[in-house]
Amino acid sequence: MNKKALYAVLLALLLPLVAYFIVKRKSENAVAMPSHYLPDSVVASTKKGKRTTDTVWHQVANFSLLNQEGKKITLDSLQGKIIIADFFFTRCPTICPSLTKNMKRLAESIHNGQRVGDRTNKKVHFLSFSIDPERDSVERLKFWADKFQINPDQWWLLTGDKKEIYNLIINELKIPAEDGKGIDTDFVHTDHFVLIDTNRHVRGYYHGLDSMALKKLSKDLVLLTMEKDPKSKSFFDGKLQIMAVAFLLAILGVGLLLFFFRKKS
Repeated sequence: MNKKALYAVLLALLLPLVAYFIVKRKSENAVAMPSHYLPDSVVASTKKGKRTTDTVWHQVANFSLLNQEGKKITLDSLQGKIIIADFFFTRCPTICPSLTKNMKRLAESIHNGQRVGDRTNKKVHFLSFSIDPERDSVERLKFWADKFQINPDQWWLLTGDKKEIYNLIINELKIPAEDGKGIDTDFVHTDHFVLIDTNRHVRGYYHGLDSMALKKLSKDLVLLTMEKDPKSKSFFDGKLQIMAVAFLLAILGVGLLLFFFRKKS
């Protein structure tokens, strides 16, 4: 075997190894995903003599409410969806109309990429919870939805049991909320948008009236749509280093064989 053939064989064996190190380096320098919030507990374990800790993140509990079309809605029915949630009431004379307008802009900025046909993004769903459900009936929510031309396939306005909604705000999402800002001290009020991932973990809080916060929300939303589910493992998980060593041994073995063949000839 001449030198050119030898170099070609060595190059063919080296390419996968080089590709491995390139991919490994890029993955280490990848863009940071949105942070997790609300840890429930930390689980410690020992594997192969190495002690590791794993955070168990709080999973938002299921709820049952009515949307603007009078349909019963549960969080379980949004399995596999990324959720953006906010809180409002239809008699709000201050921030709620602006929050709804900003949510609408965000909803209209994302689509499924199709040039024709249904452009609704099926991976993301918007939820607006009434913090005054005793007065915000289904009819009132329908009025609000029509006023802002809200698409019910992508965005639900929700009303129902006040205790259930307030439990969601205070105990499940742990949103920094105030009273009615002097308007009505019987209910909480907040300008926060909440980002919830497909595993029902809170991944961010954003001020719905702050343009920079909304820009970050848009960016985080895109990142979440690309996030790999930690529950699903790739075939190559934990095997890349073993494969790299195998390639090195293969290169060494081929080099030794070629050396002995050349010496013999």
